[in-house]
Amino acid sequence: MNRPDAAPDRRQLAGLVFELASQLHVERAQRIALQSALERSGALDAAGLEALADDPDHRRLTRALLEESIARLLRVLAEDADPRRPLRGTPGSKLSKGAKP
Repeated sequence: MNRPDAAPDRRQLAGLVFELASQLHVERAQRIALQSALERSGALDAAGLEALADDPDHRRLTRALLEESIARLLRVLAEDADPRRPLRGTPGSKLSKGAKP
């Protein structure tokens, strides 16, 4: 089991990099598709898209999505290296508050 203060091992770091790359690819593809559809339909232009950056509801949503994404990345670092033990819970689950599986 990894100590909380121990540096991640190479397997964990590689897993983190691949998870981040996967998330980035999916997010980018979805963003481009959505932006293209909105622009083609005339529902939103580039200036309108820029204006969303100042919208408080949009900022709350993006903050929540960012926190969810970071939680998935941190899960890679929190995995137990012992293959006989299941993964620890993700943030927000019962297992993340010190509960034992």
